[in-house]
Amino acid sequence: MPADISADSQSSHQDLDGERAGNPQKEPGSSNRLRRASAQAIHDAILADGEEELSRPVMALFWSGIAAGLAMGLSLAAEGLLSAGLPKTDWEPLISSFGYTIGFVVVVLGRQQLFTENTLTVVLPVLEQRTLSALGLMLRLWAVILVTNVVGTLLFAAVAAHTDIFSPDAREAFSEIGQKAAEAGFWLTMLRAVVAGWLIALMVWLLPEAGAAKIFVILILTYVISLGDFAHVIAGSAEVAFAAFSGTASWTDYWLGYMLPTLLGNVAGGVTFVAVLNHAQVQSKS
Repeated sequence: MPADISADSQSSHQDLDGERAGNPQKEPGSSNRLRRASAQAIHDAILADGEEELSRPVMALFWSGIAAGLAMGLSLAAEGLLSAGLPKTDWEPLISSFGYTIGFVVVVLGRQQLFTENTLTVVLPVLEQRTLSALGLMLRLWAVILVTNVVGTLLFAAVAAHTDIFSPDAREAFSEIGQKAAEAGFWLTMLRAVVAGWLIALMVWLLPEAGAAKIFVILILTYVISLGDFAHVIAGSAEVAFAAFSGTASWTDYWLGYMLPTLLGNVAGGVTFVAVLNHAQVQSKS
């Protein structure tokens, strides 16, 4: 996940601020230069964070990935609890969808490893270095984080489905959420996952300069994912796995009907629309 902007980036901002202070009458196009510097600073911050993530030991990634998968189960829990407590009306999703954001808030602010964030963060070092070594490190990280995230969601869903920790009304709401996610079909699920991957990667791109507004960036973009029924491979894993554990969906629905198309779509959305395009815009200005 993106770290704070580096000292070099801060210095570039200070230089720009000083230049503007010394020249109250800004020459035409100076605001464009400020925006370009900001884009470069964001790129450099995420690049530095990606390089740090690629160098982390496998066991550190393992435990962080498990923690993130468990935390993403909170999205199912919060959304389901809100849904169970609200009347079944047309406006109910407008409120219950806020519950979906909780897992992302915990994961992002807690700096845990979430697979879809890394479709942006660790891609930038590969695009910069263009070496087989960097590509291998990226694939290693993707594999560890994806597997551990999924394991975490499966653990959460199994406990939620097979214990009385949640009320029957809440478990019924969880099951309905999982069934809804599983029934869209392969191609529609993949298209929805492209949009979700794009939104999550945009969130990562916006966070370095969000400052105190970070939580609002997370809340708004993940709320849109829930409200639009866009498919997120980790949050949706908890949803559809609960339905599978409860017997209202099959494990074929889980693995082939949901997880495979969502994985493909999230990677395409994150890598193509944000990592590659935003990297290209910065490179074209250098």
